[in-house]
Amino acid sequence: MFKTSMTLGILIAALALPGLATAQTSSAALASTSSAGTAGESSGFTQGEVRKVDKEGKKLTIKHGPLKNLDMPGMTMVFQVEDETVLDKVQVGEKVQFLAEKIDGKFTVTRLEPLR
Repeated sequence: MFKTSMTLGILIAALALPGLATAQTSSAALASTSSAGTAGESSGFTQGEVRKVDKEGKKLTIKHGPLKNLDMPGMTMVFQVEDETVLDKVQVGEKVQFLAEKIDGKFTVTRLEPLR
């Protein structure tokens, strides 16, 4: 009887340890992601290169890296601009960093700065 209850106790402990390790790992990963996410969100900029400036259509085509806040991989895409005066400040081929959001169903550049 003693051996059976001891074996059962060891078995329960062995089964619980991987779950405990996973919980600790998940907590650590979440903490790491949260702090990294906060830092990333505060800067939140994505780097890219202006491929086309469409002043008439109030659009920018940008080849960019991943847009984490929109869960999108890097690609070349057309964006609306929140402030159309930005179209006068950029040129095709210029390296930029920008923030983009989905506003009224349209991907929109909300901030744009040249990279120096």
